[in-house]
Amino acid sequence: MSLQANSAPSFYDAMIVGAGPAGVSCAVWLSRLGFKPLLVDAADAVGGLCRINPFMDDWNASLPGVNGLQVAQNLAQSLAQSKVALRLGWPVQSVRVCAPGFQISGPHNETIKGRFLVLATGVKARGLNQAPPDPRVLVGPGQHVAGFDFANKRVAVLGGGDNAFENALFAFEKGAHSVQVYARTVRAQQQFVQQLPVGCLTVGAYTVDPEQRTVNGVAYDILLVMYGWAPNADFANDLGLACTARGFISSDFDTAQTSSDGVYAIGEVASRQHPCVVTALADGVTAAKAIQARLEANAK
Repeated sequence: MSLQANSAPSFYDAMIVGAGPAGVSCAVWLSRLGFKPLLVDAADAVGGLCRINPFMDDWNASLPGVNGLQVAQNLAQSLAQSKVALRLGWPVQSVRVCAPGFQISGPHNETIKGRFLVLATGVKARGLNQAPPDPRVLVGPGQHVAGFDFANKRVAVLGGGDNAFENALFAFEKGAHSVQVYARTVRAQQQFVQQLPVGCLTVGAYTVDPEQRTVNGVAYDILLVMYGWAPNADFANDLGLACTARGFISSDFDTAQTSSDGVYAIGEVASRQHPCVVTALADGVTAAKAIQARLEANAK
């Protein structure tokens, strides 16, 4: 997809990888501050995980009654109004230092250069080791779960967090014959745990056979795997960025800069704050202001 800006500079002030809330926020702020950011994303539309979330985002106090898809549409509108250069369907293959900044490589060996690099690529759902993938093993929350026919199905939900319990309750609402949650530990909010019918929760170690769709030897029609998230930034491995104990990219709280000078990590890829749209937007502003300070200092 071609750039949305009127002309494409050969060198950008910042290259932002990931068009979810964090990346869009950073790009919009930099553009409105008078700089030239480029926003790229492997997907063919703006919004990140919001785009595949059909549920109401009632946690976003500024947008009551709005679902994930509507949030994604608002993000795209903000980009257009801010005249941000945008490339969609452009998965970044690799990154390398290229003084005085960085170079990213994408499809057809195309390369783009910029002074700063912002990683806003979010997360991917952790799954099971299974080959080939089974359409009756649903990994992570999203549209594929929301649109699934659970009627009269025996469902096992794996995981102990909010997503596990919320989706278990959703399967019940959609007419599942039975739902059993398997959690090694329970981390979900009590409001979700307490809504689960008595006898539908098993806590402790369990064994899963994804090919047979069995848990502790019991067969199910559907497995819902809600094992949380892993950072989605493999293309940046060569930068050798410091990571947290859980594998997320480490970043300075005040600036969002990583262990590599000129590289920033925002949103869920860095697990900086409690993950939600609002904190992701704030992260984008943090990185944009830090980059603004450095660009203006260099211009003096």
